[in-house]
Amino acid sequence: MPESNATPSAAADVSDAVLSSSRYLTRQEVIRRRSRRVKQLAKCYRAHYWSLMQELKIRYREYYWKYGRSAFQEDEKREGEGVEGTGENLNGHGKLGLGLGIGENGFDVKRCAVSGCKSKAMALTRFCHPHILSDSKQKLYKGCSFVIKRFGLFHFFCLVGPVLCGKPILRSTVPSLCPIHFQKAERQVNNALKKAGLNAASSSKLAPKFHVIVAEYVHQIQTKRRAAQRASADAMILSYEVSDWMVQDEDLDGS
Repeated sequence: MPESNATPSAAADVSDAVLSSSRYLTRQEVIRRRSRRVKQLAKCYRAHYWSLMQELKIRYREYYWKYGRSAFQEDEKREGEGVEGTGENLNGHGKLGLGLGIGENGFDVKRCAVSGCKSKAMALTRFCHPHILSDSKQKLYKGCSFVIKRFGLFHFFCLVGPVLCGKPILRSTVPSLCPIHFQKAERQVNNALKKAGLNAASSSKLAPKFHVIVAEYVHQIQTKRRAAQRASADAMILSYEVSDWMVQDEDLDGS
């Protein structure tokens, strides 16, 4: 007999081992063993099915990103043609109306509008991701502001302003640096702090002399607030004095 704390799979293995040498089985033993094996097989099929579904999602996403259209041509044709009078006609724009569907040749892939670039254009634009800043209508991206060179040479060896990186990054990124230059800027800040004699080994721990800067900023803010309060109080006192003086003048005129 198996132990009470044994797992179901271990108990099933022990039961199969016991019944493997039997020439005859009762009806209940046969039904119980078949039911157990069917459940085990269903569990294996279920795990394999979801594994294939995850792989299918990844493959489908990669295919759609690479070719800009659905992997099922019949679905794209049905969406492109639509039904007259029902508002389902997408004017050949294909999946989700992003302009990435089937073209005249049956397999048209939209390329970047920049001359010489063969990358696929992003959705709702004529440019790929590296050239997305060429689109004057886009509002999602901005250029990396890392200074590569302080001064650059233009035509006839004329000096121009600083040369920036300019790689597209999301507009909400703060600071406005691409991942490579963000790491480089962090290294430069750490080196500058070390040269100044400050310990910046731990990013979660403030530098030893940073509290002095914070205290000075707090002192300046409090000084400005006190000055503003004094100015407002002086203005109120002056207005009261002027009003009292006007009342006294009216009393004198009346008398």
